Amino acid sequence: MSKVQRSNDFQEITFGRRSVKAYDPEVKISREEMTEILSEASRAPSSVNLQPWRFVVIESEEGKAKLAPLARFNQTQVATSAAAIAIFMDMNNKEHLDEIYTKAAELGYMPHDVMSSQLKAIHGYYDQLSNEALRDVNLIDSGLVAMQLMLVARAHGYDTNPIGGYEKDQIAEAFGLDKERYQPVMLVTIGKAAKEGYPSYRLPVETTTVWK
Repeated sequence: MSKVQRSNDFQEITFGRRSVKAYDPEVKISREEMTEILSEASRAPSSVNLQPWRFVVIESEEGKAKLAPLARFNQTQVATSAAAIAIFMDMNNKEHLDEIYTKAAELGYMPHDVMSSQLKAIHGYYDQLSNEALRDVNLIDSGLVAMQLMLVARAHGYDTNPIGGYEKDQIAEAFGLDKERYQPVMLVTIGKAAKEGYPSYRLPVETTTVWK
């Protein structure tokens, strides 16, 4: 098992990140460290802190064999990575609303009267939210956690590759999830690059920004 070097260097974490196509298959990530990575990634912001993201960590040979036919043109990343993390959005994430806000009050993050008023307002808002609007909110929030996951992985000394090309209509059921409730967002493979990823050109700010 190869050793990895952690970093707190912001420049290295953000600008050293590359999308990696092949990993060192000898590098594994312990359950303890993967839990730490996912916990740190979950510090990402979300609308009213509802944290709609859900992770399926596919690390076993059996799990990878199940994922492989769904991964289209990303077979090498799946096969050689330490793990492929399937990120889903929970369309019933409101189920955890009371738990999140009650615990926040218990920890002193907000007064109990504020907790009560916010719970009432948020329940009312989400009760009338259309499925399409809820999906939009959850997709944005889950995108935030995906990016944070890749940066956290880099800080832990690992490389990643975000994958959008896979059989999204099949992956939930393939791993025993209700596909109506748990909707796919992205696959992120993680491990140690067998060779460095390629740099890429980015449009200048002058092209992407309008000043008013």
